[in-house]
Amino acid sequence: MPDRQPTSAPAGNGDRWLTTVASLIVGGAFFALWFWLLPQWLGFRVELGTDQWRWLGAIPSVLGFAVALRCIWDFGWTGRGTPAPIAPPQRLVVVGFYRYVRNPMYLGFAAGWIGLWIVFGHPKPSLIAAVAAVALGVHLFVIFYEEQTLRGRFGADYEEYCRNVSRWWPRARGWNQ
Repeated sequence: MPDRQPTSAPAGNGDRWLTTVASLIVGGAFFALWFWLLPQWLGFRVELGTDQWRWLGAIPSVLGFAVALRCIWDFGWTGRGTPAPIAPPQRLVVVGFYRYVRNPMYLGFAAGWIGLWIVFGHPKPSLIAAVAAVALGVHLFVIFYEEQTLRGRFGADYEEYCRNVSRWWPRARGWNQ
């Protein structure tokens, strides 16, 4: 069902590898940009002092970014596209973490950044409001752009997926369409 392509013939493994590599390049560029820009903007700094417990924040960080990376892989391998809106998946991606929640890539990035925030800590308090505004912006982008685009592209398949898998709150057990 969600593995249907809307307009073109099935792609072979060569095309599948090509879109997966393209997805990983786009995702890698996205990771690099955020790792280069955000730490300074958020006021992250390394302090080796008495707060050694802060290194525990590496756990949600690594796990969150691993989830996001797996989602990028799924966009290329299963969806035959990339996370970039200019080259979106050609197939509805309902595998891996997408069986549990509709937006695991965003949740993975959020967990990753929260973990980094704990590790590097002490951001400027005024930036907490900015981060909240960005989170609201992402939520609105998902509702007004992504979901509308997916409804138009995948129709009834996406509607059924929405009825069974929550936008932000993961299911305890993966959905099997």
